[in-house]
Amino acid sequence: MTPEPLVLGIETSCDETGIGIVRGRTLLSNTIASSMDEHARYGGVIPEIAARAHLEALQPSIQAALAEAGSPLGLPGALPLADLDAIAVTSGPGLAGALMVGVGAAKALAVSLDKPLYAVNHLVGHIAADVLDTDAGPLQYPTVALLVSGGHTSLLLVRDLTTDVELLGETMDDAAGEAFDKVARILGLPYPGGPQIDRAAASGDPAAIRFPRGLSRASDMAKHRYDFSFSGLKTAVARWIEQREAAGDPVPVADVAASFREAVVDVLVTKALDACARFDVPRLLLGGGVIANRRLREVALARAAEAGVTVRIPPLSLCTDNGAMIAALASQLIMSGRAPSTLDFGADSTLPVTEIQVAERDAGAAA
Repeated sequence: MTPEPLVLGIETSCDETGIGIVRGRTLLSNTIASSMDEHARYGGVIPEIAARAHLEALQPSIQAALAEAGSPLGLPGALPLADLDAIAVTSGPGLAGALMVGVGAAKALAVSLDKPLYAVNHLVGHIAADVLDTDAGPLQYPTVALLVSGGHTSLLLVRDLTTDVELLGETMDDAAGEAFDKVARILGLPYPGGPQIDRAAASGDPAAIRFPRGLSRASDMAKHRYDFSFSGLKTAVARWIEQREAAGDPVPVADVAASFREAVVDVLVTKALDACARFDVPRLLLGGGVIANRRLREVALARAAEAGVTVRIPPLSLCTDNGAMIAALASQLIMSGRAPSTLDFGADSTLPVTEIQVAERDAGAAA
């Protein structure tokens, strides 16, 4: 295998079919087919619909990724599948049915092409997206990583991308992205809620309403210092609106949106920077689709600068779920000498972040 392996990654953990191709740290293609519009009528992701959408999107997405990768490699047409060095796939965490589609496709490709297969962790993939930002330079260790998406809110201590990722804390109920969706629904805004809340909040006052900051009291610090909870915040918003409506007063949508967003951002940034201070790590990596939220990036950058912490944010196109980050993680595993996975793995909806790669072959087995 070449020093910089050519890897195709498959990501199907939720509602986006992501196919990415990388060579080492170089991004060659990043194709994403989203089924978001199909879920919008229900106000959230429906697992069965997501799985069926992956089935329909996988083949054309792979073809599109191969076509896109041909040009940067200097090929006259699409990249031939036979030229790949390895296949990578998200094994978990995520929606079980959706993951099964990607895992099945990856195994079929690996077997039919006689290529090594790397089954990797979705959350660690979000960190690996950063290695594709070559302008930012290599990722330094250790670093604290805050991953915020529709299904996950996790705070991690990354001592090494391929061998040592520690979970410091995670959401105990609604993820931040879920909370945005639910509050948007309460405010009568369409799905997905994140961009809608962001737009509504632009003209609002973030200090208009003091909504609660979940798991931030002194009594929470011993057991839940780095955990997150947004369900209570969502309920507080709903109760506040109910009281306004019961009194016959208009609901100031912009102020509610801005105050809600500020509560979420405050908790995320405060806990992340607290982890940086506690572990003496002057680096913070932000990842996940909710990082597209303008206020979150703005506050994180400002408060990190005051604390002497450097913030890294991958390009926003690599923050949402995508196959390029999965290919990037596998590429890093390959270059660090890790053996490929066996075929004895399946979709694991609750895969812990400490399992960076699953079903790795024994060191003495043939690669």
